[in-house]
Amino acid sequence: MLRSSFSTLLLAGVSACAQTPTATRSADAAPAPVAVADAAAPAADAKPPAAAPMPTPAAATPPSVVDAPPPADWPADADLATRRAAFVDYATGKYDLTRAEVEAWLAQAQYRQSIVDAMSRPAEAVRTWATYRPIFISDARIAGGRRFLQQNREALAKVAADTGVPAEAIVAIIGVETSYGGNTGSYRVLDALYTLGFFYPSSGDAGKRPRELQRGAFFRDELAQAILLAKEERLDLATMKGSYAGAMGMGQFMPSSYRAYARDGDGDGRRDLFTSLPDVFASVANYFVAHGWQRGQPVVARAVADAGAAPFTPDTLEPAFSAAELAAKGYRADAAPADLGATLVTFEGAAGTEHWFGFRNFYVITRYNRSPMYAMAVWQLAQEIAGTPVASAP
Repeated sequence: MLRSSFSTLLLAGVSACAQTPTATRSADAAPAPVAVADAAAPAADAKPPAAAPMPTPAAATPPSVVDAPPPADWPADADLATRRAAFVDYATGKYDLTRAEVEAWLAQAQYRQSIVDAMSRPAEAVRTWATYRPIFISDARIAGGRRFLQQNREALAKVAADTGVPAEAIVAIIGVETSYGGNTGSYRVLDALYTLGFFYPSSGDAGKRPRELQRGAFFRDELAQAILLAKEERLDLATMKGSYAGAMGMGQFMPSSYRAYARDGDGDGRRDLFTSLPDVFASVANYFVAHGWQRGQPVVARAVADAGAAPFTPDTLEPAFSAAELAAKGYRADAAPADLGATLVTFEGAAGTEHWFGFRNFYVITRYNRSPMYAMAVWQLAQEIAGTPVASAP
């Protein structure tokens, strides 16, 4: 979710969330990768050769990876020992870590071919809102969310009162990310970040090489921050598990997001997003607040297009347009406050084309995951959980 490196976990996630459907989450996702057979690839979960990694299939873009150039001094084509030494220099130079600490964790980290395979897996066909919505707005997920809200009503109410983030929105994030904590991931975070940091899949395409190097740099930094996080929060990095991209806990925070946005909700002096529900609730809400959540303000409003209105797809999810500007383009929302900025979001739903005004709070949800469909699914699930469902058609 959020990030020092993520805008969100994501926090977060990555879009390699623990659940398969969230593989569609990243708004900056790359084109669907092409699967390429690699007869020389290591056997599943075998130790890789010491040499630089061999070309493997292109990978789907992890969610919220920052658009920054890869470090010019990274010895990308050197042997593994040289790259590990460079990482130790980087981690100890940037963070409060000793060489002994970093080297000890590197010694325990294991290459996992299954993680490379997961990252390299061809993307699912692009979904429309009509096929995406039912994945998350299902009877089982709604019922589970209502039970979870009822079981934790007091703790959630306190966080909602303190932050202005509705309890049902916090629950919906946890429901979409991990089915209310039921599926938080099965990969060791240490192995996931080591594998993707040191062996990020390469397509062999020179044009994609800079982006692939950038992604590898992102995961190496997350690995360094995971080591520091475990030290700061007294967590056992050897047993911490999460998604194949290293997102962890009930809210699927990446290490950088965990360090930046997690909160101690139960007052025990630690931030535990694995087992402490008060910490999870406070942290998800803080993620929203840190990205500009506006207490009591709307998230979306149904819009209609004037007859003959030209298609309009804003190049930003930020609420950069006034109601008057959107009306001038032929789009109106009766329920939209005139003084709130908005963006226009258009989906192909089960009953046809849907237009929505997305306000600041909608944009905040997209910081958790840049997909507007993800943000809408979270909000509509939240409304279902609260007993005020949003109709899927006008």
